[in-house]
Amino acid sequence: MSGSIERQAHPVLVTGGAGYIGSHAVLALRDAGYPVAVIDNLSTGFRFAVPDDVPFFEGDIENAELLAQIFAVQGTRAVMHFAGSIVVPESVENPLKYYHNNTAKSRALIEAVVAAGVPHFIFSSTAATYGVPSVERVAEDCPQVPINPYGWSKLMTERMLADTAFAHELNYCALRYFNVAGADPEGRSGQSTAGATHLIKVAVEAALGKREHVAVFGTDYDTPDGTGVRDYIHVSDLAAAHVHALEALIAEPERSLQMNCGYGRGFSVMEVLDAVDRLTNRPIERRLEPRRAGDPACLVSDNARILDTLPWRPRHDDLETIVRHAMAWEERLSAIRAEAAKAA
Repeated sequence: MSGSIERQAHPVLVTGGAGYIGSHAVLALRDAGYPVAVIDNLSTGFRFAVPDDVPFFEGDIENAELLAQIFAVQGTRAVMHFAGSIVVPESVENPLKYYHNNTAKSRALIEAVVAAGVPHFIFSSTAATYGVPSVERVAEDCPQVPINPYGWSKLMTERMLADTAFAHELNYCALRYFNVAGADPEGRSGQSTAGATHLIKVAVEAALGKREHVAVFGTDYDTPDGTGVRDYIHVSDLAAAHVHALEALIAEPERSLQMNCGYGRGFSVMEVLDAVDRLTNRPIERRLEPRRAGDPACLVSDNARILDTLPWRPRHDDLETIVRHAMAWEERLSAIRAEAAKAA
């Protein structure tokens, strides 16, 4: 399928392309030969995450005039939509922020896409749309019953896309991520957000002395070591899935897709921390805390659909590889920030 795609004829606009996952998607698209541009308001993204040869537009996806200009100049044929807010506890404390950033702004973006006749849309969705599943391996047909505003804000966008695809000449793919981690193997991008809550990012920061400890929330789950089990996917494998999904949409313009992005197996919190300890030979202080409300004991993807639908195959599905790449990026990030401080 991918060999028949005329990539130069399908320019892609990446929203939130200066952020963690979006910047890796930009690299994957660029490496695959797609013309790519980025729009990002830099509220959480970083200008340095976008390669110098990629057109960059600082602005908001609610700005219909700016979007229309970009679509016209670029000849956009597809949008990959990553822009939004992603911190689950914050969504509980400030739900209207999430319904604005993730739902209302997505509606504005979809409206602009339809107005410009852009035919393909890839959406950054989440396993949070499943809520607390009753099964250990979650398939796409499991009930979607979110337990927080973040999950609902994403599910609402999935619904908008489904309805819009029915009414207009648009097909879409919603990719539901499990736990994204790691960094570009070539050191071109990584997780750069200060105060990030992702376990591997937190553990790597602790190993490098940027945090004093790692909190372990819940040690009495019905899992082999009592801590929560999650499906960790390398961010570069996830970015590659987006490229394959785009090519599936181009090849079959009448078809839309909803797919999980994960490896289909999980690691516990303690297993992740043990992996970091092995790689650094500097044991991390672990502080045992009570369970957090709504955290399932185990959340692992059933990834049969994506493997059956796309030619995507993971290249970095090894926990120590994911941790090693995250560690290398964290060290590089320290150098980037030191240089920026010196320049200021």
